[in-house]
Amino acid sequence: MKFHNWFALIGILSALYILWSLKDLVIQIFAAIILAMALCTLVGKVRSKLSIPRPIILGICLIFLIAIFSILFITLVPPFTQEFQQLIVQLPTAARKLWIICIGLIDYFSNIIYSENSKPLWDQEVFLNGFIPLPDGVSLANGVGDGIKKILGLAGDLGIGLAKILFVSAIGIMIASQPVAYREIAIILIPSFYRKRARIILLKCGEALSDWMLGVLISSLFVAFIAGIGLSILGVKLVIANAILAGLLNVIPNVGPAISTIFPFSVAIIDDPWKGIAVILLYIVIQNLESYLITPSIMHHQVKLLPGLTLIAQFSFTILFGPIGLILALPLTVILQVIIREVLVIDVLNQWKNKRLAR
Repeated sequence: MKFHNWFALIGILSALYILWSLKDLVIQIFAAIILAMALCTLVGKVRSKLSIPRPIILGICLIFLIAIFSILFITLVPPFTQEFQQLIVQLPTAARKLWIICIGLIDYFSNIIYSENSKPLWDQEVFLNGFIPLPDGVSLANGVGDGIKKILGLAGDLGIGLAKILFVSAIGIMIASQPVAYREIAIILIPSFYRKRARIILLKCGEALSDWMLGVLISSLFVAFIAGIGLSILGVKLVIANAILAGLLNVIPNVGPAISTIFPFSVAIIDDPWKGIAVILLYIVIQNLESYLITPSIMHHQVKLLPGLTLIAQFSFTILFGPIGLILALPLTVILQVIIREVLVIDVLNQWKNKRLAR
């Protein structure tokens, strides 16, 4: 290997090491790019209807989004916060009730098998004696609250978290204001012979990411709406908090829907065990409707992601980037799948195969 090849290899390895050292900054920049893509998608939809300069449309979209989020914040956040606190406090009671039910079921079937007399199914407080006591409500509520704070990336200093949000928002708006200019900056870093092809790949990445964001938005709104209606019909308390959690956690595939079921189940099982079973069945129906009806109809142009690869991506990006990696795992996977398909498969492996056949 010649000297300039070794020099290039050392340069690539050094660049990868620097990127790894700045991985927190890199993931924040990626979050800003996702925000910019969302804004660009919205601006593009408006520009297709109105012949207005892009900066004006971007300003109108930002004002509209700020107004919408302000209204939602004022109307939904106070009741959500209050109900969410009640959810956390009720988790120990729900855990104790579930423990009683499990012990009662075991005793019930044991009496059926070994004796003729069976005890009542749900009144089994006596069977808690001799078992490890559950933590008290305050300690468990504090523990769950700390865990949720870590999941949401708010375990650190609140000021630092706010600064990161402002940084991501500012970068995202700047990129959305001049997307072509920032795209060309990235193109310059690519060898000249591949720049034309790189533009096409970046456009495909943007289209895939836009389709994913639009699909996730519609899917999450559907899940939140149906969950709210279903929980209201079942008479489950704290409907607003549970519906919002169902919509928000729907963004995280595999893990999110399972976590969102815990909260309404905890509330329902305190009232009546059959409500807990009904809540589980309701969420199973919602997820099947979302998976087999809503998602295929709104994401038929989206990059197809296999569930196994999605789970691997979630696990890998969570280890690499922490909780924010779990949230951004799917958009990262969407982009990586486009790049791997276009660069590795089409431009490298298929060309190599064609050259072998030509010989």
